[in-house]
Amino acid sequence: MKKKKWVAAKRYLPLYFLALPSLLYLLINNYIPMAGVIIAFKNINLKEGILNSPWCGFDNFKYLFATKDAFVITRNTILYNLAFIVFGTIFSITLALLLSELKSKKMSKFYQTVVLFPYLVSMIIVSYLVYAFLSENTGFLNNTILPALGLEKYAWYSKTKYWPFILVFVSIWKSSGYNCIIYLSAILGIDTSYNEAAMLDGASIWQRIRLITLPMIKPTILMLLILSVGRMFYSDFGLFYQVPQNSGALYPVTNVIDTYVYRALLQLGDIGMSSAAGIYQSIVGCILVIIANVVVRKYSEESALF
Repeated sequence: MKKKKWVAAKRYLPLYFLALPSLLYLLINNYIPMAGVIIAFKNINLKEGILNSPWCGFDNFKYLFATKDAFVITRNTILYNLAFIVFGTIFSITLALLLSELKSKKMSKFYQTVVLFPYLVSMIIVSYLVYAFLSENTGFLNNTILPALGLEKYAWYSKTKYWPFILVFVSIWKSSGYNCIIYLSAILGIDTSYNEAAMLDGASIWQRIRLITLPMIKPTILMLLILSVGRMFYSDFGLFYQVPQNSGALYPVTNVIDTYVYRALLQLGDIGMSSAAGIYQSIVGCILVIIANVVVRKYSEESALF
């Protein structure tokens, strides 16, 4: 029996070696740093070190909830992520459906590259692009578009009115290309005989999309939705910090948990509080993933992650 097990293990030995770099990466980058969770429960003293610093219980967690800004940063984080999930999913699927209708392979590859390119661009570069449009003195809108419409210049970086829409637009523009490629892959994996049969029966494009394409890519949609829900309490730091140029006047609509903790870390230098915020986000994210998976399992068992 042991000999058979050894023969089987030896047979898959090349596959184990192929998986070894990824397993080492996970161990070094994801699992070993987990020991650092004790920082969240300690009053860190750099002279004494992490292990010798005194324990403080849940005092570091109180900071997130005791502050007067707790409601604002939590509200902003949740509402922005809801907007990103809803509008981002709709836009990504729409793009994927349009790309799937292209008959020319060259044009299809060209447009796939175009929609994916923003995802590969650094958020710092994106912030400069946004500034080139919205700058009060040199911005394209204030110097070209608004004068042409007979409107006065607008101080974009000191007014909160339009920034929720600007941030949602920038996020969708930057990230939708990646999800679009995933949805497109799922669409191209659908057996063409379904659409051919529907076309012979006189089904329109909308009917084929509604009755064939969307149901067939439903597992992919639900999987990405579950993963997105798990990051509901996380936010793109660059989007909320770099794009608004860290403007204090915009804090009411741009301050989220990540940026708030970062600014507090710069001012207070409290590593324990920052670690507590990360653990809080991770725990809440895990709970949300479990809840979303349970809901999906009741709706469609085969589409659940676990």
